[in-house]
Amino acid sequence: MLTTLTSTDFHFPGQKSVYHGKVRDVYDIDDSVLVMVATDRISAFDVVLPKGIPYKGQVLNQIAAYFLDATAHVVPNWKLATPDPMVTVGTKAEGFRVEMIIRGYLTGSAWREYAAGAREICGVKLPDGMKENERFPHPIITPTTKADAGHDENISREEIIAQGIVSAEDYAVMEEYTYKLFEIGSKMAADKGLILVDTKYEFGKVAGKVILIDEIHTPDSSRYFYAEGYEERMAAGEPQRQLSKEFVRQWLIENGFMGRPGQQVPEMTDEICRSISERYIELYEHVTGSRFVPAPESDLDRRIETNVLDCLTNIER
Repeated sequence: MLTTLTSTDFHFPGQKSVYHGKVRDVYDIDDSVLVMVATDRISAFDVVLPKGIPYKGQVLNQIAAYFLDATAHVVPNWKLATPDPMVTVGTKAEGFRVEMIIRGYLTGSAWREYAAGAREICGVKLPDGMKENERFPHPIITPTTKADAGHDENISREEIIAQGIVSAEDYAVMEEYTYKLFEIGSKMAADKGLILVDTKYEFGKVAGKVILIDEIHTPDSSRYFYAEGYEERMAAGEPQRQLSKEFVRQWLIENGFMGRPGQQVPEMTDEICRSISERYIELYEHVTGSRFVPAPESDLDRRIETNVLDCLTNIER
């Protein structure tokens, strides 16, 4: 049996509510602090798949913490502490209902739209004649609305401001931060022999200030290519070697699932789950340059609860 954490039901002191997302469970403490538990759930095409992936939550949480710490001097963020390998505790902010997706290369869903004839995505015009996985002259931002359930929808900068989803002033800050974060993430990836292809950022506001929230540069929110061989594969028209969740999407597509009504998720055998876990761990080690150290798997709930309670006792609010 694979040991995974796919659901939580904690009751922390001062807890006001809990939000169970696709992957993370977020506990609101006294309307000022959030306890975000990265579970081992995995989603694709906005559908939570039926089995968890060993160590996935730890990988996501520790990569996010690594990049939050590395970028805090440039973009303020919500992180206060990481009391457990699967948990981040941070400042509660009022989240914007938009995800800032930034793309350095034409791939994934953007390529699928482009190949179908689209030459504009989220109000951004794209040139003719581009190839799959080709680098854009400059990174482009293609925002989506943030849905509580179902599919996020593409939206343009102009529509976001016109509909009052985000003010022009706040959007300008989010845009500036998005470019800065992508630049830093790209340089850090390059140092490790990787290409940061695309990623998403989420922002919120606290005490009148825009801050970065949620995860950053993880395989759930980002796509990485290996830099070595990129040009040769482009010239030969071959797929790029990549470290991201895209291989999960490709496995689902090959087995007849894209999240559409009536489609069934293919069987997730233990072998499939282990192979996905190995890919997540591989990305962790490549992107951080550190060896992955698995946390104890026995009684995950008790371990997390104990570590969070200790943190909440000592944290300044």
